[in-house]
Amino acid sequence: MRRALGCVAMDDPFARFAAWYADAEKAIPEDPNAAVLSTVGPDGAPSARVVLLKGFDAQGFVFYTNFRSRKGRELAGNPAAALTFHFRPLGRQVRIEGRADPVSAAEADAYFATRPRGAQVGAWASDQSAPLAGRPALEARVAEVDARYRGQAVPRPPHWGGYRLVPRCIEFWTGRESRLHERELFERASPDGPWTVQLLFP
Repeated sequence: MRRALGCVAMDDPFARFAAWYADAEKAIPEDPNAAVLSTVGPDGAPSARVVLLKGFDAQGFVFYTNFRSRKGRELAGNPAAALTFHFRPLGRQVRIEGRADPVSAAEADAYFATRPRGAQVGAWASDQSAPLAGRPALEARVAEVDARYRGQAVPRPPHWGGYRLVPRCIEFWTGRESRLHERELFERASPDGPWTVQLLFP
């Protein structure tokens, strides 16, 4: 049953995100699943980069990466993370904060098998975030991996997989005139706990 707080419906935030994401897929022709992932380094300094959302459900929001990359190393040291979606044509933003947990090997294998072969080869060839002497060095590694698996399926590298961001809070932002934006914040104390909702000043 839908309840209302002012003019804002108090829904399941996952259902709300699904509806907003469906709208974004219609309004944004390229990469509507792009989001800024923010992590925290061992020195406490934040870092951010754009990743692609590859799935979501009531358990959380899934993205994939090389575990040896900067974000992979930072998540291994501190799983606290945030995702920010900006659906600009719709005047909407979604901010998600929580804990990034590795997905299962079976889930990572299943997704890796759907990737284009070039991306599969690249996952083996690239030491993501490590210094690179020059483009020829990368191209040589790509050629070596491609030859190694010629005529066969490329397996998922053990250092490559996914994370599921299990949200502690989700904020839905809608742009309004005079910067009097609408902000609705869903929060919960534990991954299985009930959601509370409140409006925020813009």
